[in-house]
Amino acid sequence: MKLQKIGLSALISILAALTVGEFRFIPNSQFKIINSQALAQTQAQRKVEADRLLDQGRQQLQISQFQAALESWQQALIIYREIKDRQGEGWALGSLGIAYLSLRDYAKAIEYTQQVLAIAREIKDRESEGKSLGSLGLAYFSLGDYAKAIEYAQQWLAIAREIKDRESEGKALGSLGNAYFVLRDYAKAIEYTQQWLAIAREIKDRQSEGKALGSLGNAYFVLRDYAKAIEYTQQQLALAREIKDRQSEGKALGNLANIYFSFGDYAKAIEYQQQWLAIAREIKHRQGEGWALRDLALAYRFLGDYAKAIEYSQQWLAIAREIKHRQGEGWALRDLALAYRFLGDYAKVIEYTQQQLAIDREIKDRQSEGKALGNLGNAYFSLRDYAKAIEYQQQWLTIAREIKDRQSQGAALGNLGIAYLSLGDYAKAIEYTQQGLAIAREIKHRQSEGKALGSLGIAYRNLGDYAKAIEYTQQWLAIAREIKDRQSEGKALGSLGIAYRNLGDYAKAI
Repeated sequence: MKLQKIGLSALISILAALTVGEFRFIPNSQFKIINSQALAQTQAQRKVEADRLLDQGRQQLQISQFQAALESWQQALIIYREIKDRQGEGWALGSLGIAYLSLRDYAKAIEYTQQVLAIAREIKDRESEGKSLGSLGLAYFSLGDYAKAIEYAQQWLAIAREIKDRESEGKALGSLGNAYFVLRDYAKAIEYTQQWLAIAREIKDRQSEGKALGSLGNAYFVLRDYAKAIEYTQQQLALAREIKDRQSEGKALGNLANIYFSFGDYAKAIEYQQQWLAIAREIKHRQGEGWALRDLALAYRFLGDYAKAIEYSQQWLAIAREIKHRQGEGWALRDLALAYRFLGDYAKVIEYTQQQLAIDREIKDRQSEGKALGNLGNAYFSLRDYAKAIEYQQQWLTIAREIKDRQSQGAALGNLGIAYLSLGDYAKAIEYTQQGLAIAREIKHRQSEGKALGSLGIAYRNLGDYAKAIEYTQQWLAIAREIKDRQSEGKALGSLGIAYRNLGDYAKAI
């Protein structure tokens, strides 16, 4: 259930599944040589020409000639409209809608698909109506409008069940699973995906079966049920190898790497990522190669091998720029900034983060923009420029509130609390940290809750209120032990030691 952008192979697959009707391959023997000077053509000849252009567009798409494909489909659309072939018009509009979806031009994708939907309803083509609703759901999902994505997927599901289209029913269930996964309603995500898996197995749709297994693996991974996550992902891997789907094999290896990474088994994580990287390079899947390089950089960063982390992130950045994946480019810049932060090179941290921020604003990724501002605030905090640190954290807080990102709101408030703590403004430090603590408890983010309690403990200790300082720090210690955060456990014990020392209770301090 990793959210990835649609590449060429996925686009061709979606075109086959979602566009209205099917592309018709017309043998060359059926084409008539038409005199370009002729002033008129019969309707049948015009239809042949439109069908040819539609087919030509698909062939151009397969060799990555996107602009040429769009032009072919636009010409086909004009002819279908001239001869009043509503079904053909729907085919052309559907092709254009999916193409614009792949190009991330969601406004145009929605515009064309809405027209397909209107035609399907007019000619009472329920199958095409359902698939158009599915395409609209996918577009709104890509825009982050999950409420609309769910609404359209539910309508598609209802039609698929009505006309007994089991394949579409499964895919609609899969779309609902993806939407609920992103909304963090993992129970619903698993429920819908299990239904998708059952249908895929019933109709022997092996590719969909593999995708459903991968989605279930990701859901259980997020729930930290690593045994189930490994079980489903291993099934996905075995199936991908059986049907010789190298791309899915690579993704399964990458997912296994992420699971072992969460265990702290970085050697296994790197082993699986290297296998994914090899497959991505073999099948010339540049985006997949980029993801593998990104995850390798992450693993080496956690091992403290920042030179290797930077090397892999630089390779990822080069690929993202080559394939014009602006969001991926921003993420690569963010990872480089993180590596340099661990090296204490804050000038480079700021340089890379500023570049990331520019991309986030260009592509209107408000969540990432906010986090970039927060990272700039952290960099200036490390340089002890608390005024700039507070300025950037306030900007992050504003964006987080605007987009209703509660986790980011809590993080920004926590960072503001720490900044004011460093300035000795304990009243403001406590005010911001209490707000961050309330959010952490609301969203059940135990690690953030613990850190907020730790900050409150330090604030009250500096105010000389050792009873409150100890109370808050003991709560932090309990959470750190519960979630097995050994670093925070050590810091909490250290803070308690200082508090007891200041009280003159040296035995407890020791």
